[in-house]
Amino acid sequence: MEQRDVLVVLFEGVQSLDVTGPVEVFTGASRCVPGSYRVRTATLDGGPVRTSSDLTLAPDLSLADAGAPDILLMPGGRGTRAPDPRLVAWLREHAPHARRKVSVCTGAFLFAAAGLLDGRRATTHWTRCAALAENFPAVRVDPDPIYVRDGDVATSAGVTAGIDLALALVEEDLGRDTALAVARHLVVFLRRPGNQRQFSVQLAAQTAERRPLRDVQQWITENPAADLSVEALAQRASLSPRHFARAFRAEVGMTPGRYVDRVRIEAARRLLEDTADGVEEISRRCGYGTPESMRRAFVRTLGAAPAEYRRRFRTVPVGLPSAPLASTYRR
Repeated sequence: MEQRDVLVVLFEGVQSLDVTGPVEVFTGASRCVPGSYRVRTATLDGGPVRTSSDLTLAPDLSLADAGAPDILLMPGGRGTRAPDPRLVAWLREHAPHARRKVSVCTGAFLFAAAGLLDGRRATTHWTRCAALAENFPAVRVDPDPIYVRDGDVATSAGVTAGIDLALALVEEDLGRDTALAVARHLVVFLRRPGNQRQFSVQLAAQTAERRPLRDVQQWITENPAADLSVEALAQRASLSPRHFARAFRAEVGMTPGRYVDRVRIEAARRLLEDTADGVEEISRRCGYGTPESMRRAFVRTLGAAPAEYRRRFRTVPVGLPSAPLASTYRR
């Protein structure tokens, strides 16, 4: 059995959960498949560091003694905002020798500072994506996915996304059964693909300032099968279609059509995951009209047809009664 070295870099102000989440995944995999991973932590000088929550973490060794790992894992935390130049220099010199480079949350800022993300697609916590793009224009920042893999570099969003990415690496190395066993032990789902969004449509979009537009947003969410044309929505807001479309885009940050598309995709995803309803029924309940229309929307947005999406991410056994759409969608 090939043993894979995992090196977790620690620094002052590191986010403790960015460290412990992936570490639990890799050590759990080693319990399932003995000898599969060796996980070590390291700091610049081999001394302890304080996390952003004031915990003290004692490393296994210094970075100078670490060697080239199979997986170099860079967590995030407040310490990434003003990183130690020595750490950035170490990453610039030594990180290219690691077979896989992985960042969690704002650890992407350290990778970017070392030039590891230049010309690559990457993500980070959604609240910091704009700053990453502004500070490092050579990086192609994608704010939507929970994690992104571009060649031998992988970046992920917040804490739980780091666990998702670590599980994906375990599945790649040791197979789905091992990754599933680890996920069950940690009481998490082995089900989130990298291209799932970091947050729901309601969190991703802005909330309109004016009450009529907020009411329309809520109406769309609760009635994805209704007539959601600009004309129909404008009538609900007591505005002309042109005024409504302009005001909605200004206050919500996207066109009414794009908002409706996202709501319908999310509603359909939830029903595929959480109910045993057929694709034809779900396409009707979510406003697509026909299974083919829903299939095209899924392939365009998620890269998978509804049947394939359900096969991978269903959470309920076949035959479970359908839940009302509102309760399913609002969880």
